[in-house]
Amino acid sequence: MATKYKIGKDGLYHAFIWDGTYNKDGTKHRKNIRSSKSSTDLEKKVQLFEESVRLRKAVVRSDYTIKDYAERWLTVFKPDIAVRTAEMYHRILDAHFKSIHCVKLSDISLIHFQTIMNEASGKKRTQQQIQLTFKQILKTAVSEHLYPANVAQDIFFAMKPVRYKARERRVLTENEKKAVFLANLDSKDRVFLFLLYGCGLRREEVLALTKGDFNLEKHTVSIDKAIIFDKKGFPIQKDPKSQHGYRTVPIPGNVFPAIREYVMALTFEESRLFIMSTNKPLTKSSFRRKWKRIINAMSVVTGTEINGLTPHVFRHNFCTNLCYQIPIVSVKRIAQLLGDTENMVLNVYNHVILAKEDAEGAIENATAVSLDEEEPEKKKKEKSA
Repeated sequence: MATKYKIGKDGLYHAFIWDGTYNKDGTKHRKNIRSSKSSTDLEKKVQLFEESVRLRKAVVRSDYTIKDYAERWLTVFKPDIAVRTAEMYHRILDAHFKSIHCVKLSDISLIHFQTIMNEASGKKRTQQQIQLTFKQILKTAVSEHLYPANVAQDIFFAMKPVRYKARERRVLTENEKKAVFLANLDSKDRVFLFLLYGCGLRREEVLALTKGDFNLEKHTVSIDKAIIFDKKGFPIQKDPKSQHGYRTVPIPGNVFPAIREYVMALTFEESRLFIMSTNKPLTKSSFRRKWKRIINAMSVVTGTEINGLTPHVFRHNFCTNLCYQIPIVSVKRIAQLLGDTENMVLNVYNHVILAKEDAEGAIENATAVSLDEEEPEKKKKEKSA
């Protein structure tokens, strides 16, 4: 009977067995199991080791509770995330992981995941965020050899996808569009509103703009920074949301004159467009007051109280109307103007793109053939004449 394991040059029998963890490059980490007796003895050692892997014994033991490790994970592995994303993680960990806070990381199992999912029953978006957070924590623990990869894989395999449909985003009404231009606003508020409406910028991008970001000869504005608010509402300057956020956007003619006049009145290239009386960037509370003034002024024009109108509605309105311009403008160019990816445009705005498609007409045009044999001769005569 052939032996399963061969003896090595060192006189030992060797077997390289996966210990349930992964190397940094994603390959499986294997442990060298050895025996000086026989292939059969090595086989017994291999079986015992594989059983220990199955029973979670082949990882670095630690006294971390899931709460301790989650806090460490958030601090060490998520230091540069956006404020809103950080708030989401903290909310999930503090409120929805609460019932398993005292469970050791090494003891975490599917039942713990399902418990906190059940506690958030009926809240699909929250369940999505719980699942996302839980998976990210376990994946990091696996990479640190603190949790067995095979057990994590079993838990992930058992997870059912959470079906959640976000609320349909609204666009500006026709009355709101008119109010953008007719509202009685001072120059600061009007220019802020025009940049949202005419350029589709994010709120944090508009708040970070300086005089030097504008090329008034080319009618463009360049985006290379953003201002967000921390937990206390104080402004923090940061880079754009992603590498796609660095871009130059044309300023349309219907808002350009007001923007040009306002920008030209600024003294220095680094002068911010929107500041408080202290010459510092707007705080969250000062921005809220600014936005309330804008909404109130627009409501006077429309004759009704405007509800649910946020800066992001203007961005959504901008992209939706651009999608209606396809193929004059491509999806790729729309993504560039928004500072986002083509996938985002297709995923969020595909219904707009599909609504304007005429597949039947396109097929008719693509397959059309002229059967008039005299047509080429007629064209030749017409050309010679």
